[in-house]
Amino acid sequence: MKTSPSRVMLNTSMVFGSLVGLWALAALIGGLRQTGWQVTELLRQYMVATGMIQPFHTLVDFYSHIKGVEYLICVAFFVAFPLFYRYVNEERKEVRTEK
Repeated sequence: MKTSPSRVMLNTSMVFGSLVGLWALAALIGGLRQTGWQVTELLRQYMVATGMIQPFHTLVDFYSHIKGVEYLICVAFFVAFPLFYRYVNEERKEVRTEK
């Protein structure tokens, strides 16, 4: 009985996906063990390592960061509000149901 090439490819990708999943699980468990099984500390260390958060040493650093976040929120609002307004005020087609 011959196996088709697509079946071989499917089996190969499933084995590779399983190995990657096991590696990710082992990395997660190892990281949790290193942080004393504290999920929030593991997330904090990840965000510091990737540069998502940074320590603030002065009030000016903190204020500059907050001001930047405020500008991002304003831009998101200025984009989202007109889209939401247009969605709410669009004409609805009347649907009739038969009794």
